[in-house]
This record gives sequence, structure tokens and C-alpha cells, in this order.
Amino acid sequence: MASPNAISQPLQESADGPRAILETVRILLTNDDGVDAIGLTTLRAVLAKLGEVTVVAPATGMSGCSHAATESNFRVFYLEPRRLAVEGTPVDCVRVALHLFPGEFDWVFSGINDGSNLGTDVYHSGTVAAVREGVFRGLPGMALSHYRSRPLTERDWRLAGEWAGATVQTLLAVSRPELGYWNVNFPCPPESYDGVPELAECPLEMAPLPASYLVEGNQFRFHGRYSLRGSTAGSDVAACFSGKTSVTYIIPPERSVTEECTTLPMATGGTSARA
Repeated sequence: MASPNAISQPLQESADGPRAILETVRILLTNDDGVDAIGLTTLRAVLAKLGEVTVVAPATGMSGCSHAATESNFRVFYLEPRRLAVEGTPVDCVRVALHLFPGEFDWVFSGINDGSNLGTDVYHSGTVAAVREGVFRGLPGMALSHYRSRPLTERDWRLAGEWAGATVQTLLAVSRPELGYWNVNFPCPPESYDGVPELAECPLEMAPLPASYLVEGNQFRFHGRYSLRGSTAGSDVAACFSGKTSVTYIIPPERSVTEECTTLPMATGGTSARA
């Protein structure tokens, strides 16, 4: 039996079948692993079946860059008419795409990242930052990542493409009242696995990654084990680690302005507050 958080809403049907509602979707695709990454190539093939895809991605890997944007000069290379490489971050890619192709996108997609972006990872992930930037600029988004407890093989990526196709179609058909983005993480099952993981909508795990380092003199190297991170029952981490595809719909609080500014009383007398 599916869990209470499993997404099971069916696609809308039409005379041409369930894909008809997706055929006019205009998609901007980016990532943080680089324009030639296998995960982006895999996702591009999936999205090409659903609508027009424009790829604007970093020229080189930019993992972990969060929501950084480049303020100095950078170059943009046209690899194909609708495939561009940017000497910058995923956020730069989204901004460049919206500058070059204004009004031409309905969705921003990012991924498939080589490695998961679970829980608090969303705050330092370049993959996720790209779709968050899209939301800030009025476009819904979807970030897709692949957890790895072992090196991912060509077969893993083939399966990820199949999972992505079903996942994307399902989530595009799920209505949400506020503009936001989906954060999707595929599991890393045994190499012999040949099924389709259950799709589970879960809240983000708020326990941070272990802050552990190997230290040699003044040289620090991160040594935290991803598999030992917090995994609260019902969280996206717990779902993905147990073999499910975790999905979380995130509405950036920065978009919500519900009250006017208020004036706070200033402390007087230097750094000490007095009554």
C-alpha cells in the first residue's frame, strides 16, 4: 500500500492521451555539473518529449555554488541555436536565458544532478538555486538530483531517465496554489534493481550535514559522511535513503510580503540598551 504522502494524482486525459497537456510547455534547462554532464543530457531527452527545450548551462562544473551570481565579465558560447554554455553559475545561466529569450519559457528545470540535494542541501546547491532564481522571476521550476551511495553507472542513468519521465509528467499535473519549485531526489537502489521507485512527497530534513574535517596543518578537508546525516522519519532524506523518490514543493519565503515595515526602537548609549 502506498504511503499517505505518496503522490498519486493522475494526469489529465484528452483525446490525444495524457501527454497532450504538456506538449506546449516551453522549458529552460540548466544544471550545476556543466553543459556536457550526463545528467543534463539524460533530462534533456526526457523533456524534449514534452515541449521545446532550451539548454543554458555552465561551461564547467559549479557544484555547491548556491545562489551565487557573477558580477564581473563572463562569456557565453552558442554551441547550438538553443544550447548555450555560460562561464558562470546556474543563477547566471537563468538570468542570461531570460535576457536572451524574454518571455519564452513556462518552466525552469535543473539537473539531473550527479548526487542528491536533500534537506538543507537546498540552501547551498547550485542545482536548486537555478530553479529558485526562476521562481523569483515568476517561473515555476523543478530541480532533479540522483542520490549516490556508490558510483552511478550508465545503467543507473538510463533508469533515471525513465524515472524522470514519469516523475515530471506526474508533478506537472499537480496543481499548487502558490508559485514555487519541486525538489526531486531519486534513490540509489542496488545495481540489480529494475523497478520504479515509489514517489513520496515529504518535508525537508532540517538536520544539517555532519561538519567533520580532516586537518593537516592549516589544511582542512571535508570528511563528513553523507549517509550519516540526520534522517527524521517522514523527511525527504528518510524517504530517499529507503529507496523512494522524494519530492518536496518549496515556496521561497522571500516571495511573500504580507505586512508593512515596522519601526524598531533603537538602543541608545553605544552597545548597551537602556529602558
